[in-house]
Amino acid sequence: MKLYPELPGTDPATLDKKDFQTEQDVRWCPGCGDYAILAQVQRTLPSLGIAREKYVFISGIGCSSRFPYYMGTYGLHSIHGRAPAVATGVKALRPELSVWVITGDGDSLSIGGNHTAHVLRRNVDLNILLFNNQIYGLTKGQYSPTSEVGKRTKSTPFGSIDHPFNPLSFALGADASFVARAIDVDGPGLQAVLERGAAHRGASFVEILQNCNIFNDGAFAFVTERRTKADTQLHLKHGQPMLYGSKGAEKGIGIGPDLLPRVIDVAQEGAAGVLVHDETNPTIAWILAHLTHPEFPTPLGVLRCVKRDTYDAAMAEQIEVAKARKPAKGGVQALLDGGQSWTVT
Repeated sequence: MKLYPELPGTDPATLDKKDFQTEQDVRWCPGCGDYAILAQVQRTLPSLGIAREKYVFISGIGCSSRFPYYMGTYGLHSIHGRAPAVATGVKALRPELSVWVITGDGDSLSIGGNHTAHVLRRNVDLNILLFNNQIYGLTKGQYSPTSEVGKRTKSTPFGSIDHPFNPLSFALGADASFVARAIDVDGPGLQAVLERGAAHRGASFVEILQNCNIFNDGAFAFVTERRTKADTQLHLKHGQPMLYGSKGAEKGIGIGPDLLPRVIDVAQEGAAGVLVHDETNPTIAWILAHLTHPEFPTPLGVLRCVKRDTYDAAMAEQIEVAKARKPAKGGVQALLDGGQSWTVT
């Protein structure tokens, strides 16, 4: 934990970005996308109406995992891949806290894949921000679980032969109740997703496309370049048709007779066949997770948001039920000596 044992109580109405900054020197490479994400998180938290001392940021290992040092909140820099497990413990014991997990594509989808999957399926009430730069940055440029096939790195000099993880489909496969995607350099879009995730009751999973300008520069240039992004970004809005395009809304996403997604030319075919986004529909979320460049635009925003009971609330309820029961005669020793025990000789 951080050095101070207690943060002074704060009035959420008076907080601003500066309250979430620290005196620590931010030690990321100049130009790293992590700077933009940090700034946006610090801008967003004051709008959530939560006291500063109620936030906890927990990370694993990697460039992104330095995040807790730069947040003026409670925080813990844990071990490789285990941040979701640590965060589950924090939320279980202190359900009133707003718990945030900061992780990278290597930390959460390689050694931490098991922990990430289980925190999502359990629906623990916390927020996971996965910084995806498709590379191992902290260890100097090896390929990661999200690197594309053929990626030449220090650990794959002839090109990666691994099929990459799709973080969104991974989360959907774990039946996550909230799944979204944003971009590091899109401040308004990132803030909107962060606010939605924080308001969600359950595990929110946000993939943030993040540039590593040292070891994988321009990995997402196709979706961030000003001159092309209108044709490569699909901004999702619940209840609205999936329209995009540099000329306004001349293209849309539809479903062909083979039940596969296709791009619709609205001028020629009309908008009747364009899909309407429904955050509660698992089929639509799965289709969106698999729209890939260059054939399709990149979906941004909330893919899935459904209500489901949370693990921490269910656990707290069980504890209260157990407390209300009359203790067995003889206490703990009677239980140990009961019919369900045995002696090893």
